[in-house]
Amino acid sequence: MTTESNTLLSEDKTTAEKKAARILSNYVGGRWVPAQASGLVDVTNPASGEVLARVPLSGVADVEAAVDAASAALPDWRSRSVGERTEFIYALREKFRQRIDELAESVTREGGKVLSDARAEVTRSIEVLEVACASPMTMQGRVLEGVSRGINTETFRQPVGVCAAITPFNFPVMVPMWFLPFAIVCGNTFVLKPSEQVPLTSEIVCHILDEIGLPRGVVNLVHGAHDVVNAILDSPGINAVSFVGSVNTAKYIYRRAAEKGKRVQALGGAKNYMVVMPDAVVDKTVSNILGSAFGNAGQRCMAGSVLVTVGSAKAAIMSKLKEEAEKLVAGDGRDPKSSLGPVISPAACERIHAAIETGLKEGAELLVDGRRPKSTPAGGNFVGPTILNNVKPEMRAAREEIFGPVLSVMHVNSLDEAIALVNSDPRGNGTSIFTENGAAVREYSRRIEVGMVGVNIGVAASPAYFPFSGWKDSFFGDLHVHGWDAVEFFTRKKTVTSRYFSAGTTGKFFTEQGDKH
Repeated sequence: MTTESNTLLSEDKTTAEKKAARILSNYVGGRWVPAQASGLVDVTNPASGEVLARVPLSGVADVEAAVDAASAALPDWRSRSVGERTEFIYALREKFRQRIDELAESVTREGGKVLSDARAEVTRSIEVLEVACASPMTMQGRVLEGVSRGINTETFRQPVGVCAAITPFNFPVMVPMWFLPFAIVCGNTFVLKPSEQVPLTSEIVCHILDEIGLPRGVVNLVHGAHDVVNAILDSPGINAVSFVGSVNTAKYIYRRAAEKGKRVQALGGAKNYMVVMPDAVVDKTVSNILGSAFGNAGQRCMAGSVLVTVGSAKAAIMSKLKEEAEKLVAGDGRDPKSSLGPVISPAACERIHAAIETGLKEGAELLVDGRRPKSTPAGGNFVGPTILNNVKPEMRAAREEIFGPVLSVMHVNSLDEAIALVNSDPRGNGTSIFTENGAAVREYSRRIEVGMVGVNIGVAASPAYFPFSGWKDSFFGDLHVHGWDAVEFFTRKKTVTSRYFSAGTTGKFFTEQGDKH
């Protein structure tokens, strides 16, 4: 059969898949409703190109319908006790535990990551839910008796109002859970705009919310792209916005939402450095580096994308790193033999290939070539593990976030040089140092201008009990994601100072009241 015939058959198959694929609905006021869409976008399996569904490009009217539903649900929801609201989070947690396989399979099917990583994502989501269950304690305020004679002052927390989250493709279940449970347990109502590339997992979450009997309108879902984002940022009915995405988009989100008087937390991208000292334990270090650089095909804001060897660490680690990287297998995330799945789209594939080519043109050495991985399924967006060696600080491979399975390697002579190199980056999400030297760890942790530091850990993301605390251009706002910052973000403090004149009558008031009864 000719190449032309194969192309025509492929086009016919794609057309048939589009016709058969269902069009997704928005979830507004507890009901699935069609969007007033300007168009449709295909949701595809990045491992095969199969069209899974078609997502509507909603508009302003769709967003405002969701905001109206959330606003209508707010008075009743915020009036419920914190204990009652927390019961729904407990129920959501149990449903996640029961349906971990279904959620993980959905993440793999629409997002591409290997099934073990997808299960880990759902497990991390459950951890966040467990932290949100502690809200009856973390929401507590403070009371000071006797700020003046007969006067007490107390501070307590109240909901912000209607909150919205705009979430990325790379963690379709975990990142929405960074926001949704904390928002609603604090008494707010919620509008979610998932990535149009991975909307199906969020749809499952809304079905679960139906199952646990969450009151209508407390959580709403609107599909779409930039028009929905702008409508959320501009809507007068939305009081707070959370976002995860690229640096430039995070800046845009923060500025536009803040100009409208909204509370904002906007997480941007990163270029995370992993520093290896001469005394690092080689096998453990290499394993952590590979997992950090190539997990989820490098599509993580916490991916370790730059490796910095210090002194003799270069000789100790580089051959082992090359050997182990070449054993990694790119393939369908559902295949247990796959070490990493596809990247999200053909456009991402092309962008990553272009970044590799640019690195080579600028003088980097191609230590491991993943541009044409072997034996990958047809129709998928595959890039294998790639290592660029001898990268210089001025190269684009050192400066730009590639967001793919590409590790840039740089070599320095001292810890001071390594710290200066890391601190020169305008972003500051996460970093790791590999060493058994406690003094080096203390010096690195103290001087480094990065929000999350790992010691002999590849991905330095904080547990959900602590804030996800990126710095510099990796975060725009004042209050970070989850941990105690989550309750701070999703509540407003109110301070009440009170005095009761009858309390100063040395018991006469209470005696008289008792006589009346």
